[in-house]
Amino acid sequence: MLKEILSNLTVVSILAVVNSFLLVYFIIPKISWIIQSRQLLDHPDERSSHSNSVPTMAGVAFFITLIMTLFFIQHFDSDQVSLNIIAGITLLFIIGLKDDLVLATPRAKTIMATCAILFMLFSSAMQVHSFHGFLGAHELPLMFTYMAVILMMLTIINAFNLIDGIDGLASIVAIIIFSIYALIFFAYHLHFYFLLCLSVIGILLAYLNYNFSSSKKIFMGDTGSLIIGFCIGICTLKFLAIPDELFNPFSFQTENKLIVIAAILWIPLFDMFRVIMVRLYHKKSPFYPDRNHMHHILIDAGLSHFETTMVLGFSNYLFVIVIIWLSSFWNSFKMMAVLAALFVAGVLLFYILKKKISIKNKTNNTLQTNT
Repeated sequence: MLKEILSNLTVVSILAVVNSFLLVYFIIPKISWIIQSRQLLDHPDERSSHSNSVPTMAGVAFFITLIMTLFFIQHFDSDQVSLNIIAGITLLFIIGLKDDLVLATPRAKTIMATCAILFMLFSSAMQVHSFHGFLGAHELPLMFTYMAVILMMLTIINAFNLIDGIDGLASIVAIIIFSIYALIFFAYHLHFYFLLCLSVIGILLAYLNYNFSSSKKIFMGDTGSLIIGFCIGICTLKFLAIPDELFNPFSFQTENKLIVIAAILWIPLFDMFRVIMVRLYHKKSPFYPDRNHMHHILIDAGLSHFETTMVLGFSNYLFVIVIIWLSSFWNSFKMMAVLAALFVAGVLLFYILKKKISIKNKTNNTLQTNT
């Protein structure tokens, strides 16, 4: 009886969302109580968009819930990747927890993330053998594709980690990303990955209830952002690994797969590359902390955390729709030109906005001094 229930996609889909939501909803208060009683709060600094100390490490609830979910959806795991995922998220949970408690170096996080990615590459179902004609590239040397996949997933994990700076932003962006991937995997009958996406959406919906709260606020911390970023990387890798002959449900050209991925991950990727470019321009390390992220600029412009989150989330959805539509007509060379133009336009937009904020602040300071 139980086996029949757990093999029904509709039932398991509902369970994946509800079970994940309830587990996180009830576990987070326990985590918050422990953190507060042990004084492990996240204290704000000059870069922070918060003024009060807040509990962190909601990612512990994410980790527990994902492990439980993988047990319930194992019937659909035809690729046999559940153990690979558990091994990967366990490594990231360890380094994320260390970073939330006593800080971890970027080098240590990169090494652990690379090891987690390698666990995924041990599965033949997650291996990419072609770039599907992207910029004329088809079959590539195996070692080159491994290195490209590792670099791609490290970029995704770090990009997601960097946007976790204000209430709700990382969660809303992740919900958008997983909802799009859920639609794609459902269309391809890749039900295990579809259920994994639903589970993460349930996790993040429960977390938002606390992240937006004024009295029960908690952050996901690196423990959570690394795990969620890794799950985004898994979905991205599986989408890239889908063979060309199965590429029927959607109208965009197969050579534009990487373009579509860039669109789905536009907000975290754009923000990361723009911030790195700004830091290098000012002759600072790419890892130098500052307030140049998009969410910082929008907050400084007067938007609330919720408004900033909604603006960036809506922008991501709109970007995906436009890029997928264009990808059905244009080849990868033209689409790369479109992405480059949009990137430059975005950089100029935030440069102008940042400059206006700086001028406004100087004017206000001058007036206060004269007064």
